[in-house]
Amino acid sequence: MTTPEPEPTAEQLRGDMVRQLVDTGAARDPRVVDAFRAVPRHLAVPEVPLAKVYDAEFAAVTKSDDTGVQISSVSAARIQAMQIEQAEIKPGMRVLEIGSGGPNAAYLAEMVGPDGEVVSIDIDPEVTARAERFVKATGYRNITVLTGDAEDGAPEQGVFDRIVVTVQAADIPPTWLAQLAPQGRLVVPLRMRGMTRTIAFVRDGEQLVSADYQLCGFVPMQGAGEDRMRLFLLHDAPGEEIALRVDGHPEPDTFALARALAMPRQPVWSGVTLAGGESFDPAEFWLMSALDNLPLMAATPAARQNGLVANASPLGVPTLVEGDSFAYRATRATADPDRWELGAIGHGPDGERLAQRLAEEFRTWDRDHRDQVATITVSPAGTPDDRPSAGRRITRRHSRITITWP
Repeated sequence: MTTPEPEPTAEQLRGDMVRQLVDTGAARDPRVVDAFRAVPRHLAVPEVPLAKVYDAEFAAVTKSDDTGVQISSVSAARIQAMQIEQAEIKPGMRVLEIGSGGPNAAYLAEMVGPDGEVVSIDIDPEVTARAERFVKATGYRNITVLTGDAEDGAPEQGVFDRIVVTVQAADIPPTWLAQLAPQGRLVVPLRMRGMTRTIAFVRDGEQLVSADYQLCGFVPMQGAGEDRMRLFLLHDAPGEEIALRVDGHPEPDTFALARALAMPRQPVWSGVTLAGGESFDPAEFWLMSALDNLPLMAATPAARQNGLVANASPLGVPTLVEGDSFAYRATRATADPDRWELGAIGHGPDGERLAQRLAEEFRTWDRDHRDQVATITVSPAGTPDDRPSAGRRITRRHSRITITWP
């Protein structure tokens, strides 16, 4: 009779997680690697199996609202490492974390060291109570947990060298800029026309200028800064739902677009290809910055299996909408088994023309911007139009977001 292998310990699993972070490039700075090796993140979610807690891609949802929307979580270790790398935290710094959970504050505390300070704030007292229990259990003395609406900042805490936001934001409140030191960094998952990127901003006077951005997903902000996307159903058969996620776009004519959806597909292909492991993200980010009325079309797997749409994504694919017609991003296999061609599928009277427009934008991206990185600038609302002078603009209540390409 063979003796069963013992279950791996938390320390062994943590070591495996750190190797995943290094192998994927999420953790590159040796100090970031050491921080993730030091923190016993499983103490924050004792109800979750150890193997899951130490899976670098696993996010532990700790709370959902009455509609089932996830509103609090312990983010996946890969995303936490990515944001901490973006923040470029040095020993002795003061860091404000917006959105508490426990482990991320501990990683930040490891980064700033005993001479630094971390303040973590969250609007939900249940979340901060969980974070406080974690801080007490792990013995960190340089972490302060506060309960409050981060839209108002934490003015009694003074100025911070870094602000790390761990909830999806659609806007940058002036309080965050006011509490950020000159040349300080703000790392925030910013939603721009439905697409969220964690962006490392550097303060430049009264503006924030991007130094880096990465694809990400986070639970939405609550409180005064809450600004969720609106959902418009085009097809509501149970299990086959198809909807548009609208974020500041014009309200769609759902009746007309539902009729268009029932019309034959009109595919148009761009000739632009991606490698099998290459992300759609850069091309989709270009579309978002180049076109105005581009909500995201979300669909269930059954909607795809039953031939209603060619793509099934719970988050959505970029979809150009105009009146009674629309076209969405699509791909098809090529003769090379490791490459896929970008294109679009149109529906409705003007579906083919809209699909042609998307295909042309893919060609523009491939020709002019494929190897480029955009600059994202956040200016206070009311900033004169000539600062910055060019770029695609997104207007929010507190700020104006401008996306420019080289």
